[in-house]
Amino acid sequence: MQDDMTIVYYTANVIDDYFAANTRKQLLKAIGDLPLITVSKKPIDFGQNIVVNTPRSHVSIYRDALTGVKAATTKYVAMAEDDVLYSPEHFKRRPNPGKFAYNLCTWAIFTWQDPPMFTTKASGRINLNSLICERELFIEAMEERFAKFPDDSKINTNVWAEPGKYEGPGHLGVTEREKEIFYANPPNIVFSHQTELSFAGLGTRKRIGEFRAIEIPYWGTASDIIKTYKP
Repeated sequence: MQDDMTIVYYTANVIDDYFAANTRKQLLKAIGDLPLITVSKKPIDFGQNIVVNTPRSHVSIYRDALTGVKAATTKYVAMAEDDVLYSPEHFKRRPNPGKFAYNLCTWAIFTWQDPPMFTTKASGRINLNSLICERELFIEAMEERFAKFPDDSKINTNVWAEPGKYEGPGHLGVTEREKEIFYANPPNIVFSHQTELSFAGLGTRKRIGEFRAIEIPYWGTASDIIKTYKP
């Protein structure tokens, strides 16, 4: 595996220790010898740890990611979140110059669904947890945003989104960034759970996708995977 990329893992330390240990174990398996920088609200024994005193919020996710990216020294960075099981294939991607690359090959598992199942939608959406890009490009994009919006309370979080989305006039009004999508197989598995930041919105009313599966190659059955969330 190439050594020109750093994994930047950020966490608000709200998921329980059992779940966190399982997703971290899989992340280490997936990244191999790639360097790992972690940004957390309290100290964790995981990679090169940076503790930040930032509130838990939608905007802080990007600020914490930026902190980790600035600490990296490699050409590329890959974002990693605490409630995702990452595939080794995901980290083999290197984006084209000047582009933010998003892996759309992700399946979700709703922790309240009984029986458990994997699900995804035909119209995939980009997500920060699947981003790989050049380090300097991420710093440039985020510093421009935070310079324009120094007060978090005045940020419209409806349009504060991933690089390559809602950036032009009428939205954030910052430089519009180019993005590209890719599909890494096996997919990443994203958990929807009651401690995630977005749960306060739809909660358990969140609709599962039109594509569903009880078993996926490499990962196995949804019934087994749900055990990484709760025994």
